[in-house]
Amino acid sequence: MASRFLFTNGVISQISDTPPVSSLLESHPVHFFSLSPSESIVAGAYTTTRTHNNASSLLFWERHLQRLAESTRILFNSKPGFLFKSDKPMPSLLPLSVWDSVIQSLVHDSMNKAIPIVNCERKGSGELAITTLVCGNLEKLSGNENVEEERISQILDVYLHVGSYVPPVFGVRENCANLAVVGPGRDVAMAKYSDWYRLRKPLEKLRPDLVTELLLSNDGDQILEGCITNFFVVCQKDSREVEAKSRLDYGSMPSLEVQTAPLSDGVLPGIIRQLVIEVCSSMGIPFREVAPSWSKRDLWEDAFITNSLRVMQHVETIQAPSSWEQLKLNNWKEVLWEEKRFKDGPGMITAAIQKEIMKRASFEGFPVSNFI
Repeated sequence: MASRFLFTNGVISQISDTPPVSSLLESHPVHFFSLSPSESIVAGAYTTTRTHNNASSLLFWERHLQRLAESTRILFNSKPGFLFKSDKPMPSLLPLSVWDSVIQSLVHDSMNKAIPIVNCERKGSGELAITTLVCGNLEKLSGNENVEEERISQILDVYLHVGSYVPPVFGVRENCANLAVVGPGRDVAMAKYSDWYRLRKPLEKLRPDLVTELLLSNDGDQILEGCITNFFVVCQKDSREVEAKSRLDYGSMPSLEVQTAPLSDGVLPGIIRQLVIEVCSSMGIPFREVAPSWSKRDLWEDAFITNSLRVMQHVETIQAPSSWEQLKLNNWKEVLWEEKRFKDGPGMITAAIQKEIMKRASFEGFPVSNFI
């Protein structure tokens, strides 16, 4: 019996102990178990989601497949080195709809082979975390041929990492997030790619004790996102702005708004990020795509981060260096930190958004039984 599984194009890896998914994303799958320094560069687009309702459905699966296809297309056309471990141009005028079709077909083929094995072999019950990594295989691409639709599926490999997962309980203080602003935004932010696991390693030296997620900023004031999350604040509207009346009465909510950095600033179009936007729109919660400003943190009433495993996580504290220049230091202990602390537990608006997203999780759940 096992708790983690790795599949390559639907074929299970024949090892006794599959490493954590971080090992897969930090090292090219071909060399997953026999790394040398020259082989440790990762190349691939990926997405991670989990099951819901005792592993009966996949959270927002269709959205994940669409984002995976978009990430693969972006890397293929503009950053082939993040997909093929090569900077060789990969000409392709294929529309996104073609990529959607190819990626869905490849991933579903792997899932149809993997899920029955996982259900038969895994230990116990509970939820599953599933990471899908799509890598380009240059050995299957000859010469300078133009890559047409029928060739796309032949030059891509699909890796599935499946493991047990215990979702944290929302709103419990022990499960809150503690954040620190430590470095600049990432390249090709519109795509989710595994090489980011390696590129962000230098930021770890600036992680203070007890900090659970690192935030990114290009200037020390405008906060973009977390290393593996999107970042939101619930803040008082600037007194110079005209307050709009909300369609729903959440007490003082008309004087508050939810903020997160726009995609144009260089942030990942996260699945849950988009759901937060949709929920705020449908519930009449004021929302603005603008990077939260650390200099205006006194206006922040609440904050939360999102990703597809934890969904939403309330923030307890945020730290930032008193001077952006201090991030040039070699150790977090040398940095003079300023701190923003929030009240215990999520606020009314944060809790309302989380509740609605979990409702939608049931509506948009993809039945795992479809793969059995």
